[in-house]
Amino acid sequence: MSAPPTLPKFRQRLILAVLMVCSLLIWLDNTVLSTALETLADPVRGLGADPGQLQWATGAYTLVFATLMFTAGALGDRFGHRTVFSGGLVVFAASSLWAAYAGDAGQLIAARAVMGVGSALITPAMMAILMWTFTGPARAAAIGVFSTSAGVGMAAGPVLAGFLLDHFWWGSVFLVNVPVAASALVGLAVLVPNFRSPTRRPLDPAGMLLSISGLVALAYGLIRAGQVAAWSRTDVWAPIVVGLVLLAVFVCVELRVKVPGFDPRLFRRRAFAGGNAALGLLLFGVAAITFYSAFYLQGALGYSPMEAGLANLPTAFGALAGAPLATRLVRRLSLRVVTVPALAVAALTMGGYGFLGLQTPLVWIEALLLVQGLSVGMVIGPVTAALIGSLPLEQAGSGSAVTNTVRQTGSVIGIAVGGTIMSIMYRRAIEPSLGAVPGPVREQARVSAEQARHVAAALHRPALAQAADDAFIRAMHAGAGWIAVIALLGAAVLLATLPPAGKPKNHPLPEPDHEEARSTA
Repeated sequence: MSAPPTLPKFRQRLILAVLMVCSLLIWLDNTVLSTALETLADPVRGLGADPGQLQWATGAYTLVFATLMFTAGALGDRFGHRTVFSGGLVVFAASSLWAAYAGDAGQLIAARAVMGVGSALITPAMMAILMWTFTGPARAAAIGVFSTSAGVGMAAGPVLAGFLLDHFWWGSVFLVNVPVAASALVGLAVLVPNFRSPTRRPLDPAGMLLSISGLVALAYGLIRAGQVAAWSRTDVWAPIVVGLVLLAVFVCVELRVKVPGFDPRLFRRRAFAGGNAALGLLLFGVAAITFYSAFYLQGALGYSPMEAGLANLPTAFGALAGAPLATRLVRRLSLRVVTVPALAVAALTMGGYGFLGLQTPLVWIEALLLVQGLSVGMVIGPVTAALIGSLPLEQAGSGSAVTNTVRQTGSVIGIAVGGTIMSIMYRRAIEPSLGAVPGPVREQARVSAEQARHVAAALHRPALAQAADDAFIRAMHAGAGWIAVIALLGAAVLLATLPPAGKPKNHPLPEPDHEEARSTA
C-alpha cells in the first residue's frame, strides 16, 4: 500500500478546510430538516405531511446514505476519491434544488433519497482524503479538528433554518445547500489530488441490492406500524421479517466474497465491533429524540422556527465542547473510562424528556440539552477517532464506510422506531377526547397533533388543541423511556468491549511507502 509524497503543510490545511466545509454541508442538511419538520407538517405553511411521510423524508435520506457508502468507498479507491467526491457534490446540489421546489410530500421524499446518494458519495471520500493527506501525529490532530465541523453544523443549522423559515418559504432550507456545494467543488478542483488505491476492488452490486432491500423493508414495516397503530397486521410484521432475513443474507454473502464492499470481518476485532455497535445505538437515540424535540418545541410549546433554533444551541455548544474535552481526558485516563459514563449520561438525558411538559421552564430544557450535547460529543468524537485510526490505510474508503453505515443505520431505525412509538401512543392518548368530534375532523385529528391543532383552530375548538398537546406529551414521555433504555445498552456494550484502563490496545497505522504513490493532481 502506498501514499503520495507529503504535501506542503499550508496545502494540507487548505484541504482540511475544504473537507470541513463539505462535512458542515451534510450536518447543516440534517439539522435544518429537523427544524423544518413542524413547518412541513403544517397544511398551510408546509406540505401537510403526516408523521409517516416525515419519517420517510428523514429516513429515505439516511437509508440511502447508509447502504451506498461502502459502494462509494470502493468507487473512490477505484476511480479516485476526488472524482467520486465531486460527483457526490453535484448530485447533492441538484437534489437539494429538487427538494426546495417539491410540490408534495412524495416528491420531497424522492428528492431526499437522491440527496442521500450524494452524501454517500461524499462521506467515505472525505475520510479517505483526510487519511491520505495527513500521516503520523498530524493525522490524529486533523481528525480532531475535522470532527468539530459536526458541532458547528449542529449549532448553525437550527438557527439558519429558523431564520429562513421565519422569512422565506420552507424550500429555502434546502436551497441554501447549492452555493455551499458549489464553493466546495471549486476547492476540490484547485487543492485536492485525486488519491486512489492501486488495488482495484469489485463494486459488490449483490451486497448493495441486499442491504438496500433489507433496510427498506425493515423501515417500511416499522413506519407502517405507526400509521396503522398495530403490530399484528401482515403489512407490518411481514416487511420487518423480510428485512431482517435480507440483512442476514447480506452479511452471509459479504462473508463469502473475497473482497467485499462491506467487510463484516472487520467486526472480528472486539473493540471495533463494540465501538461501532455502541455508536449505532447512540445514533439511534439521538435521531429519535431529535425527531421528538422538533415537534415538542414548535408544536407543543408554540415556539417559532427561529426560537426553536436558538433553543437548540446548547446541544451544539455542548457537542463542540465535548469532543476536545474527551480527547484530553482520554490521553490521561482511557477511552473506556471517559466514554462509558458519557454515553450513560447521554442516555439519561434522553430519558429526561419523559419529565418535560407544557409548563416546563425553558431554563430546565436548556440545561437538559446542554448536558445531552456535551455527553454525546464526548462519545462520538473519541470513539470515531479510535475506530478510524485502527483502520489499515488500504481500507480507508471501505473501512470508514463500514463505520458510517452502522451509524446511519442506527439513525434510520431510530427515526422509524421513535416515530412509530410516538404515533401509536398519540393515537391511544387522543382517542378519548374525540368522542364528540365530527367524523372527518376526528380522522384528521388522529393523524398527528399538528393536524389536530390545525382543525381545532379552523373550527374554533380550543379543547381539541389542548387534548392534542396533552396526547403528544404522553406519547413523548413513553417514547423517551424506550429510547433511553436502548441508548443505555450502548454504554453496556462499550463497557464490555473496550479495553480496561491501563491496558490500551494500540493499532498503529503503517507509514506509507512513497515509492508506489498513485495520485493525480
